[in-house]
Amino acid sequence: MSAGTQKAAQAALAAEHAAVYGYGVVGGRVADGRRAEATAAYHAHRARRDALARTVRDLGGEPVAAQAAYALPFAVPNPAAAVRLAALLEDRVADVYSDLVRAAAGPLRREAADALREAAVRAVRWRGSGVPFPGLAERTGTGAAAGTNASAGSDTIHGTDVTNETGATH
Repeated sequence: MSAGTQKAAQAALAAEHAAVYGYGVVGGRVADGRRAEATAAYHAHRARRDALARTVRDLGGEPVAAQAAYALPFAVPNPAAAVRLAALLEDRVADVYSDLVRAAAGPLRREAADALREAAVRAVRWRGSGVPFPGLAERTGTGAAAGTNASAGSDTIHGTDVTNETGATH
């Protein structure tokens, strides 16, 4: 497969790492009535992350490692903010999977399309409404278009630079 496919797979893996971290925060702040939903999303992102790590290896690459911590796009002091964060995480994941759909072929393309659909459905559940073109931020007007280049493979949580525990930006 092409270098573009590997780059898109790495970006999707980085987004899944960030989503797993983010759902740890969501799960700790979300209201009891939505905790099962947050737990299910956390497990879904872990499974996708693990599958993508295998995919990157199969493509001849070294899977991008998770960061020790990720900077959140806003404070998450209450359940409403946790719900907002969950929707943003799903938007970010949909963004990078749309890039992988474009870059991949065959079974990997199908898996990326399935992951894109799942993220879009979860975003709708969290947000309460959908967007016209999930994964195409330039058409949806979501925050992903404001400063995030999903195809660049940046380690961000929806437009926010990721820093490790030493404060170094990656």
